Amino acid sequence: MTLTNLRTAAASSFAAAGLLLSLAACSAPATSQSPSSPAAESASASATASGPCEGVQVIVDSGALKQEAADTSACIAVEGPTAAAKVLEEANVKTVGTEQYPNELVCRVNGVPAADFDIKHKGGTYREECQKMPAAFAYWALWVKASPDAEWAYAQEGLATLKFSPGQSLELLFTVDGEPAAPKA
Repeated sequence: MTLTNLRTAAASSFAAAGLLLSLAACSAPATSQSPSSPAAESASASATASGPCEGVQVIVDSGALKQEAADTSACIAVEGPTAAAKVLEEANVKTVGTEQYPNELVCRVNGVPAADFDIKHKGGTYREECQKMPAAFAYWALWVKASPDAEWAYAQEGLATLKFSPGQSLELLFTVDGEPAAPKA
């Protein structure tokens, strides 16, 4: 087996495992979202130019799609464990799930990929309809980092149950045919 085939097989297995873990989160109750207060909004976007993020670092990387309109980075102030969905809301990151899994999976981030966007992959082109599960070869992967010095790890929960504390990071990374395989360091 060539190195390329090994990478492809590993990426496919990794993607399948992640999707199965996301499905496991489907049985968990969705967290309700309450509107933010003006004080919370002003305190939430505390991006620091002078040092590391003391809140939750949020990164959106359209990866293989190269749709820079979706890309963003923000530091969100949190006081304690906070639902991923709330952290994304505070970072002004809009996620859309699928019809079957509206709160557990991510199908679109900030409108990407658009319903009429052709995703080029090894098998041709694909359009994401956000009906059931996203395609195993083209999807938004949810990555977490436990501390600034930690390695990125594939999330073991979906947006409905995953929580973040100060010093942790969350990245949504779009992967096509296993590339990029992980967030940048």
